Amino acid sequence: MAQVLEFRLPDLGEGLTEAEIVRWLVEVGDVVAVDQPVVEVETAKALVDVPCPYGGVVTARFGEEGTELPVGAPLLTVAVGPAASGSETEGSGNVLVGYGTSEAPARRRRVRPGQTAPAAPREANGSSGAREAADGPVPVISPLVRRLARQNGLDLKEMTGSGPDGLILRADVEYALRAAEAQGRAAETAAAPQAPTAAPGTGLRIPLKGIRGAVADKLSRSRREIPDATCWVDADATELMRARAAMNASGGPKISILALLARICTAALARFPELNSTVDTEAREVVQLDQVHLGFAAQTERGLVVPVVRDAHARDAEALTAEFARLTEAARTGSLTPGELTGGTFTLNNYGVFGVDGSTPIINHPEAAMLGVGRIVPKPWVHEGELAVRQVVQLSLTFDHRVCDGGTAGGFLRYVADCVEQPAVLLRTL
Repeated sequence: MAQVLEFRLPDLGEGLTEAEIVRWLVEVGDVVAVDQPVVEVETAKALVDVPCPYGGVVTARFGEEGTELPVGAPLLTVAVGPAASGSETEGSGNVLVGYGTSEAPARRRRVRPGQTAPAAPREANGSSGAREAADGPVPVISPLVRRLARQNGLDLKEMTGSGPDGLILRADVEYALRAAEAQGRAAETAAAPQAPTAAPGTGLRIPLKGIRGAVADKLSRSRREIPDATCWVDADATELMRARAAMNASGGPKISILALLARICTAALARFPELNSTVDTEAREVVQLDQVHLGFAAQTERGLVVPVVRDAHARDAEALTAEFARLTEAARTGSLTPGELTGGTFTLNNYGVFGVDGSTPIINHPEAAMLGVGRIVPKPWVHEGELAVRQVVQLSLTFDHRVCDGGTAGGFLRYVADCVEQPAVLLRTL
C-alpha cells in the first residue's frame, strides 16, 4: 500500500519565517524523485527552488501562486511506496535547513497575531505526529530569559517557546512583552475620548513584504539599536583611475573600480580591525571578526539587496571583479541564494552610480560600519601647489560608535583616501 507523506514549507535559514509561492514546478499526479524541485518560492532574501525530500506521486498541492505561507505550512502530499509507481520510500533528509526525513523534532515557531498556526504533521494513519506537552519544569535554559520574564511579570508556564522541543528563548519573551504593550496601548486608545479628525486621504497602498519588507525591518532595527556616526572626506581619485586604466590596458581581464575600492577596504580593515566587528548585546562584548565577508549594495527591480563576497580579504582585484560580476548578475535575475545575501561583516556602498556625491547610509545590521563612495567627477583641485582639474570623489564612513571612537574611524577613512589618491600606498602595505 502507498503511504501518503506531507511535505511542509521548510525552514530556509537565516531566520526567515514565510515565503510566497511564485511558481509550481509539478502538478497533482506527477511522479517526483527525491530532491526534485517542486516549487519556486520568494523569501525576503531571494528566489529559491524548494526540493522535495520524498519520491512518489504528488496527490495534493496547498496554496496558489502568489500565496504567502509560513514556515511549517503544508506544501504538498506525496504517495510513496510500492503502489506509487515504484517510487522511493525514503527521503534525503539533507536538502535544506530544518527539514528532512530524520527523527529530529520539528522546529516550533511563534504564531503572529492574526496568523493561523500550521497544523501538526500527520502520519499515514491520520494521527498527529506532534507530541503533547507534558507536565514538568518550564523549558527554559537561559537565566537571562528567566530574569527578563520575572522583571516584567510574565508567567513562563503560560508561554510556548519557539526553540527546539518548545524551548523558551529570549525572543519569545520579548515578543510577549511587545504584544502586551500593544494591547495596553490599544486599551488606552479605546478608553480615551476621541477628538474629531479629518478623513484620511486616499492613495496607493504598497505592502511591505518580500525584499522591501525585509529591508524595512533591518534598517529600522539598525536605527533603533546602533548609535551610528558618520565622517567623510573628499579625495583625488585621478591616480586610482589612471592605475585602473593601465591595468586594463595590459590585455588581461578587466578590473572594475569597485574591485579596487574593495581591495582598499580589506587592506584598511586589516589595519583597523575594530570596524570589522559586531556587538554581542547580551554578553556586552565587541566581537572582532577574523574574515572579511564584504557586502555591496545592489539596486534591482525587486529592491535593494546586499550580496556578500566571502573571504574578500583573500581575493585579488581580478578575483574580486569576477565575483562582483557574478553576484550582480544573480541579483539582477533574482537567483541569489539566502547564503549569498547574509553573513556580511562590512559593506561597501557605491551610491555614486546614482549620480550623487554623498550620503549618510544606514549600517547593515549587525555589522559595525559601511563605506560610502560617491560619483567620481572632474572638479577644481589644488594639485602640487597649483589649481588643476582632477577626478574627485567623496568618501563617507558610517560606523557604530560602540566599537570605536572617532580617532579609529578617522584613521580608517584617511587610509582609504590615501590609497585612492596614491595607489602606491596600498602596494607598500600589502
